[in-house]
Amino acid sequence: MATAQLYCVCRQPYDVSRFMIECDICKDWFHGSCVEVEEHHAVDIDVYHCPNCDAHHGPSLMKKRRNWHRHDYTEPDDGSKPVQAGTSVFVRELQARTFPSGDEILQQMHGSQVTQRYLERHGFRYPIAVHKMEELGLRLPPPDFSVKDVERYVGGDKVIDVIDVARQADSKMKLSAFVKYYYSPQRPKVLNVISLEFSDTKMSELVVVPDIAQKMSWVENYWPDDSYFPKPFVQKYCLMGVKDSYTDFHIDFGGTSVWYHVLWGEKVFYLIKPTPANLALYEEWSSSPNQSEVFFGEKVDKCYKCVVRQGTTLLIPTGWIHAVLTSQDCMAFGGNFLHNLNIGMQLRCYEMERRLKTPDLFKFPYFEAICWYVAKNLLETLKESRDDNCLPPVYLIKGVKALITALRNWLTPAVTEPSSEVPDHIRPSHLIKMLTKEIQYLEVSHTLMKSQGISACPSTRSAHERRSHARRTARRLRDQDHHHSHSPKAPSNLDIFEQHTQEVLKRLEMGPNEEDASLNLKFNKVSTASAAVAERSLDNDLRLVLCNGQPNNAGEHFRVVCVCVCLKCTGLKLNHICSESATSPSTEEDAIQGMLSMAGLLYSHPIQEHKNFMDSQGSGSNSSSEAWSSHTHSPAHGESPTLGYQYCETSLSPPLHPSKRPASNPPPISNQATKGKRPKKGMATAKQRLGKILKLSRHKPFFVLAIFGPLLPPRGHLETDFKWCLKGSFK
Repeated sequence: MATAQLYCVCRQPYDVSRFMIECDICKDWFHGSCVEVEEHHAVDIDVYHCPNCDAHHGPSLMKKRRNWHRHDYTEPDDGSKPVQAGTSVFVRELQARTFPSGDEILQQMHGSQVTQRYLERHGFRYPIAVHKMEELGLRLPPPDFSVKDVERYVGGDKVIDVIDVARQADSKMKLSAFVKYYYSPQRPKVLNVISLEFSDTKMSELVVVPDIAQKMSWVENYWPDDSYFPKPFVQKYCLMGVKDSYTDFHIDFGGTSVWYHVLWGEKVFYLIKPTPANLALYEEWSSSPNQSEVFFGEKVDKCYKCVVRQGTTLLIPTGWIHAVLTSQDCMAFGGNFLHNLNIGMQLRCYEMERRLKTPDLFKFPYFEAICWYVAKNLLETLKESRDDNCLPPVYLIKGVKALITALRNWLTPAVTEPSSEVPDHIRPSHLIKMLTKEIQYLEVSHTLMKSQGISACPSTRSAHERRSHARRTARRLRDQDHHHSHSPKAPSNLDIFEQHTQEVLKRLEMGPNEEDASLNLKFNKVSTASAAVAERSLDNDLRLVLCNGQPNNAGEHFRVVCVCVCLKCTGLKLNHICSESATSPSTEEDAIQGMLSMAGLLYSHPIQEHKNFMDSQGSGSNSSSEAWSSHTHSPAHGESPTLGYQYCETSLSPPLHPSKRPASNPPPISNQATKGKRPKKGMATAKQRLGKILKLSRHKPFFVLAIFGPLLPPRGHLETDFKWCLKGSFK
């Protein structure tokens, strides 16, 4: 390998991380730290002479100032060019402007009121001011904490980003150099430090962020310890600015919310609402070539002025456009955090940064990675809400929808960048599919759950709260079981119906000689009081009302695979929707076979044609534990030939869709439901078969009703089909 070229008086190779300046005489390059030239000073040098050339050619030549209102102060001051942001003329004009008072939009609150529960209920849409930091859970150094103390805790050799306010340009310098500048009697420039993140320093031990920022932070709640990407540290910033420091209008990276606390000094915030119109104007202004010459506050309807004095904490929500003026020397602490309340706005701000081609230095670190982690956790949150039969808050549903759209866009080839931020252990397409499935599920059940009076449930719970909730639930269930074991109660209609189902299924598994000639709904195993209640209930037409997949009496979950109802005993009446024409045995077999396969019942052909089907008075069934398909039974006088079916346990794996199950009895070609038509897919096929079996069961002493799917209705129209087909005393 060739020997690397050496530079500077230190004779070291080129280091991209260190500032260097070229000598205009010898053309050699020198490290600024080696020749005592700061980066922000280099722009003021017109002709630079290195230490070697300085002895022969004299000192370096400096640029001459010709104006006070332009970033390039060497431009002629002929009055033809407008004032640019950050210059001394701009600051004087800004202080002379009048603005609407920030009290119009500022929420004055006690720190104890700013809780996660409050923000989830009322939203986090306007800035909040708190005057006592202790109530926020915020802990900071004492008010006499100085810039020198910062150097002592952080270290003077730490390289920090410094803004040259008059040029609105960023440069780097050591913290010790900034401290020297800060305490110098004559400050040749206005320098501002706003991005000193100190989480990895000793000063971090002196600062505890507000409770609300800690509890709601995506990074704190969702970032895994074993992540391949380094954890973002954006919660602890120290801001040190001298008088007349100015930061032009901006939105904090990734649409993060911000907390600011002025330890000493004073800052003035100019706040603009993140309305769609204002955001569109902001993007247009940010991409314009003359951005620094236009004061954005004049382009919007209202720009509010908010003065933040010593000891005050300001919380700024997602997306608020703001500029900051340091009216006197000031030290402040602050931090940024992403959260669940404004996911859509956060993503919109990030997409705006992408369109504006914002450098990575000024973007939230690994924003896309944290979104994937959040998506994975919110999927579990939605599943927990479904298991608890409660509806997540509207803001969370909207946020997940926006997140799904963003994640899907990031996976498209046109958008995907070479350095993908998809975590290795996450299957992105599967995750998006599952989130979409949960959202569709919520949309179907939203109206029904509201009609039942089921309110939204807490969406974000800490691990401790979840464990406490689980313990309380287990204790409540244990107490209920103990109470029930000592004080039996009369069974409800649902209990009677379930017991009847089990009894009928047992009878179906027995031989014909072991079962009674007719079915009844009296159970020998229940108490006398229970039996009496059962008789009264059945005499008055048993009603089973399903609302959104659960019975009308709260607390009883209906998880039934197959229900057999005795029509004669219950007196159920089916609305004659289907035509009165006779149905062929093959159609009957196909319909029942399809429904029983969905209900978890095995079906086989009848051996004999049942010619007297319409005149039958009873029913029987043939079953055998070994060779069911080879067993035959000749109906006795007065009986009707029966269709063979056998109850089988449903596996824990998701049931196959009817269109994907292997049919043990393929439908004949003469099937009228499909003759001349292309078979439909999905729930349409289930609907056809459901209509057939209900039609066929009009004249039977019992019929089989298959109820399948999750606790709440599936995404099809199954519940609608039930209401369409079943009327009267059964809904």
